[in-house]
Amino acid sequence: MAAQPVAAQPSSHPTAAPDKGPVGWDVYRRLDRLPELTTGVRTSQFSSSDRTGGNTDWWSNPNQCLRLIGTGAEPVRFDGPASHRLRTRATQCVVAEHSGPGEVDSIWFTWAGGNVASVGNITITLDGRQIMHAPLQDVVNGKLGAPFVYPLVANADQSSGGVYIAVPMPFTSHMLITTDSSSFYYHVTYRTFADASAVSTFDPSDRATDVLAMLRAAGTRDPKPPLPAGTTSTTPVGLAPGATQTIGTARGPGELTAVRLRLPQAHHVAPRAVTDYGRAFGKGGSSTFTVKIDPNNNGVVLTRRVDPGIANQVATVAVDGTVVASWAANGVSAAELAQRAGRAHWPSAITPPAPVTGDWAEQSVRLPATVTAGRSQITIKNTFASLDRGFTEFRYWVDSVVNGTSRPTDEVDVGNAADETAHAYLIAGQTWSGVRTYQEPLSAAQLADLHTAQQLLHGVRLRISVDGQTLVDSPVGEFFGSGFGVQPVASLMFGMDVRPGGWYSAWWPMPYLRGATVTLFNGSSIAVSGAQAQVSQAPDARLAAELAAGRIGYFRTSSHAGSTTPKRDWPYLTATGSGKFVGNTVDMQGPVARDHLEGDERVYTDGSQSPQIHGTGTEDYYESGWYFNRGTYNTPLHGNTAHLTPPTGCAANTDCTSAFRLWLAEAVPFHNTISFGIEHGPVNDVSADYSSTAYWYGRTQATAR
Repeated sequence: MAAQPVAAQPSSHPTAAPDKGPVGWDVYRRLDRLPELTTGVRTSQFSSSDRTGGNTDWWSNPNQCLRLIGTGAEPVRFDGPASHRLRTRATQCVVAEHSGPGEVDSIWFTWAGGNVASVGNITITLDGRQIMHAPLQDVVNGKLGAPFVYPLVANADQSSGGVYIAVPMPFTSHMLITTDSSSFYYHVTYRTFADASAVSTFDPSDRATDVLAMLRAAGTRDPKPPLPAGTTSTTPVGLAPGATQTIGTARGPGELTAVRLRLPQAHHVAPRAVTDYGRAFGKGGSSTFTVKIDPNNNGVVLTRRVDPGIANQVATVAVDGTVVASWAANGVSAAELAQRAGRAHWPSAITPPAPVTGDWAEQSVRLPATVTAGRSQITIKNTFASLDRGFTEFRYWVDSVVNGTSRPTDEVDVGNAADETAHAYLIAGQTWSGVRTYQEPLSAAQLADLHTAQQLLHGVRLRISVDGQTLVDSPVGEFFGSGFGVQPVASLMFGMDVRPGGWYSAWWPMPYLRGATVTLFNGSSIAVSGAQAQVSQAPDARLAAELAAGRIGYFRTSSHAGSTTPKRDWPYLTATGSGKFVGNTVDMQGPVARDHLEGDERVYTDGSQSPQIHGTGTEDYYESGWYFNRGTYNTPLHGNTAHLTPPTGCAANTDCTSAFRLWLAEAVPFHNTISFGIEHGPVNDVSADYSSTAYWYGRTQATAR
């Protein structure tokens, strides 16, 4: 049932032209001001993107610095107090610099799998005042203290391969960021202002404890200041396939402040994560171990746990000195194995196993009875045969086949000292040892539940009509943060609670002049039952003048899905008029090698022929790194909410990745056009299927030419 209208209350929105919009900590303290459209503001980026348009998106030498300063170089002018004066130091690499007023909003780096210790110190100087000079690794580890603590800064474990600083740092006349090193991937996203009115230089002594508390509660509650006289209506939802149901209505002027959905038919499915210690050997290397078997066997099945992220793992298998089988990567043929090893042929008993894909994967080979029958113990030797990379091993299982039935007779836990000693394990030519944490394959029942959830998350659409226009029409999965399954989402503006009975929530401020209608459409083949929806709204009389004057924009989404087009960026948002981009979610299906993630974001506004924002990779855009090498995660401003492989719910030979990023402090304004897209592959050359939703505020009228 819709909530009853209540009397209009005074607005907390400003009555003057918004101009810059919120600056400094107000970008988080005043999220109710997100609909404001700015003037004289531009969002730009410095980054290590390949200037030739290729895929060499890192800096590796001082020639790539914007300029060099420090000892023997141009001095930096300083007008601040003595306690903040720049120390004399070795030459520094300038990674970002701007003269004029503005605000630094996002700093991201990665190197060496996420370890940025080699970058050395990062130095940030604003208006002649050195507000930071410390090792970058210490900064992102939170060692400087508030406000430079999680989640306003994060290391590679917290952000899956990348490190970031998301503290909004305004300046009135000059910004300079330098590093000790010149080898890394990076981007610095910042805003520039037409003038310095209402701008104060960032003060690092403001610990912003209220902002930190709000960010740490991301995904659990509305982050906006409350509006008076707000109401919430709750509606039971039942939808046959193809049906539409209204879940909320409002009359204006006013604002929708929250939309929530409970969809109990869509279950949270979580593969079991397993951490295991392993080793690898390289060319010329081998591993040897002794295992127990049943002497009455008619053959033995040897199974290994494999890290399938390492390509071309090929090795021969010998039993007591006789080569009888092979481990082969991705179904490599016996003829190819022979060619790789320089042999004329392989013994006929050697048969490559089935292709290996996914996270944790298992391979099995059959050891013939000719070398196992009548024996209670055998010695196995795996010998490197690949001409590519190393052979990984984490665990071996031994099953003896007796009268056609397999039964386990031994297990070798590689990396466990006691187990290695008990099995006389030896490795030659070791190239790696360490820990991997991967997901195990889903069961048939889990896959069925996941498939149901995916159909509902993609097929049920949220539609919001405002003042006679449908401005939101998006799959509920993407709208609330994850389309590949019901996964934990804890962003500042939306979230998914995966507990039984949990809500999907979104807290975008959505102003309207005359009224708004919120509906759900069931485009899936599954009847929706037992669901609930909530819509929160608040009357706001002054929004009429704000909307009429064009000082605020309507909340909108742009959602679309399909296959990528060669040589063309995937468009997150293409729009005309005026407005600002404030975030997006995406579901990507690409090759298991994940090389579609090599694509860079590129942003053009107001007719620009070159991008004002040009990134270094897809996971880098989401402020992670190395194809999200620490797995799925959430921060209040970005996250990798789902990663599925064929054993965990993605299609054969396909990788499925969901991600989101909010652009709140660094929202990208435009005055007549915007094209916000991302490459698929190094140069738009990897085929993939994408489904994305962009969040933005805007008007159809252009405000500049």
